[in-house]
Amino acid sequence: MTPDRRAPTGPDIAVLPGAGSFGGELRPLMQAFGPPAWLVCYPGRFGRGFGRPALSFDHVVRSCVDQVAARRSVRPVLVGHSFGAYVAFAAAAELERSATGPAAVVVVGAMPPHLFSVSESVTRSRAALAAYLDEMNPELPSSGEWREVVIDTAMSDLTLLREFDPVRCGPLRCTILAARGETDPLTTTAGLAEWGRSTHGDFAHRDFPGGHTDLLGNAAFLAWLRGEPSVRWDVSVHG
Repeated sequence: MTPDRRAPTGPDIAVLPGAGSFGGELRPLMQAFGPPAWLVCYPGRFGRGFGRPALSFDHVVRSCVDQVAARRSVRPVLVGHSFGAYVAFAAAAELERSATGPAAVVVVGAMPPHLFSVSESVTRSRAALAAYLDEMNPELPSSGEWREVVIDTAMSDLTLLREFDPVRCGPLRCTILAARGETDPLTTTAGLAEWGRSTHGDFAHRDFPGGHTDLLGNAAFLAWLRGEPSVRWDVSVHG
């Protein structure tokens, strides 16, 4: 019998981009996991066809939860980078209160909820935000229309993130995997270890070569993620 090539070979993997991101830097990660990996679309992010921009952080989280639920996944994995890590964490808390509890949350380039903060300057000054984004992602264009789009989008995302209240989420029950680049200015090794306080489930963390964004394409990081035994990457999860 010919194998059904349409059948998933691993868990449904929801990938959540960072502030101002449209998912380009996440391509290596999504390619590493193949068809089960898909990009969560934040409200308004991809034009009029995907609704109006979110008016609250809760709106972003609810949109993520709805997209995961629409796929009828069983024990999906949520992978969030930076801003996306907090959306993933909050969405996982909601999913655990429903019938779609996640198998794991992977947080990349983000301090744990009880230590996170958003500088007021980057949500009030375009110049400060532009400098911040250049430090996080050296590949960001130095000028042009696309740079302005990214700055506007990041401003909106980070403003909403200031509403995030980790106390409302509480510790998760699922596995949390946490990773950072060794030269990431937004995170620390000690801080990364503190993500363990955010779950009653399994926890693992590790530093890798790279910075805040280029870590996402690091071969060692992708190999670690694929080899992490606490997540059953090889099981079919679609009902």
